[in-house]
Amino acid sequence: METANKLKEIDMKMMGRRIRTQREAIHMTRNQLAAKLGVSGKFIADIEYGDKGMSIQTLYRMTQILNLSADYILAGEHAISDSGDPEIERVKENIMGPLSACSLEQLKCMEQIARYYVEGIVGGEE
Repeated sequence: METANKLKEIDMKMMGRRIRTQREAIHMTRNQLAAKLGVSGKFIADIEYGDKGMSIQTLYRMTQILNLSADYILAGEHAISDSGDPEIERVKENIMGPLSACSLEQLKCMEQIARYYVEGIVGGEE
């Protein structure tokens, strides 16, 4: 029974933000996404604003179109080990979302940039 208390709810607004961030990162309009899914542009807007959910079938098709995992769309990549601070989680998602459109080479470059940045901060605090 304790496990049930630890389960998290889906944050519809954050889910919508993740979808929108990726849609924009791949230069797709709401109407283009809607056409591929067989729904209206208004429905996509409602999902992105966190006002409506979607069926499992729509979610599955969206994962393929946006090249995102269902896990990421529903809860974000860091949902299991989150900090408990919604602002930190929002910032992490804003950083991670656009990176999903990058190539392997671009991701490796960003990895080095992040490593140098963090090492500079940690090294500066000592």
